[in-house]
Amino acid sequence: MADSVTVADLVHNIRLDVLYGDDLLADRKISTSDISRPGLELTGYFNYYPAKRIQLLGITETSFAKGMSHDDLLNVMRQMCQPETPAFVISTQLEPPEELLQAAKETGIPILGTKMTTSRVLSNMTNYLEGKLAERQSLHGVLVDIYGVGVLITGDSGVGKSETALELVKRGHRLIADDRVEVYQQDEQTLVGAAPAILSHLLEIRGIGIIDVMNLFGAGAVRSETDIEFIVHLEAWTPEKKFDRLGNDSETQKIFDVEIPKISIPVKTGRNLAIIIEAAAMNFRARSMGYDATKVFDENLNKLIKKNSNQK
Repeated sequence: MADSVTVADLVHNIRLDVLYGDDLLADRKISTSDISRPGLELTGYFNYYPAKRIQLLGITETSFAKGMSHDDLLNVMRQMCQPETPAFVISTQLEPPEELLQAAKETGIPILGTKMTTSRVLSNMTNYLEGKLAERQSLHGVLVDIYGVGVLITGDSGVGKSETALELVKRGHRLIADDRVEVYQQDEQTLVGAAPAILSHLLEIRGIGIIDVMNLFGAGAVRSETDIEFIVHLEAWTPEKKFDRLGNDSETQKIFDVEIPKISIPVKTGRNLAIIIEAAAMNFRARSMGYDATKVFDENLNKLIKKNSNQK
């Protein structure tokens, strides 16, 4: 988890315009994903002013400011420009008030602008900052995008996760992370996985060593991150272990506050794990779209039993 994000990173990733303070961006730190719309502050109420947040001014705030006297507005803007305030953002291609420019120059706080509406830029900044500042958990496994489904492949070391991922990449799917997956919770229902920077685009294959997937297979063979929707756990096959054969068992794994569907696949000599996991991902996608082959089988079985019972 990053403790902070620079305003320069925010400008680059959200594509904001710099109205003032281009040389200040790299030094200003953002430590919270919450965004403030300082409506009450414009009226002079500063008892609970969240100075550490980005201050976002839209049509409502700028229209109210136009009705204030120069001295009153300058006084308010100076109170809003605290040393810990990261930046001001003006939406909808509006001109920043002159009093804000004066106060920002006095305290060295950048002012940013955008063509986006207030709601859109608020959403974009919140999503970006939540992703960057969210608590992260490092999981042992391989993350692959299979037909648009983020599949986390887990299992004991040496069970064949990386080799399976390599075969999946050869079959046209995309690698996100090998060995270590950095996971964070984006919202109540979404987990996102990415590779640590040092392992990005790399696969470790026993007997070969480290290979660069993007260099060998092209940019289309990798992704920087993806939602984790499905977990496939690889287990060494033993006669004593019972594995689900009909798909009736609904197993999940909780990561942070999100329950992720999970299946276990036995690893045995001669089994093509890549094709099996590919089929599992397609089956998961079909279930998500409302088609469940297990239910179809049960319905067909019940019809057959009913038919045979009527013939007696």
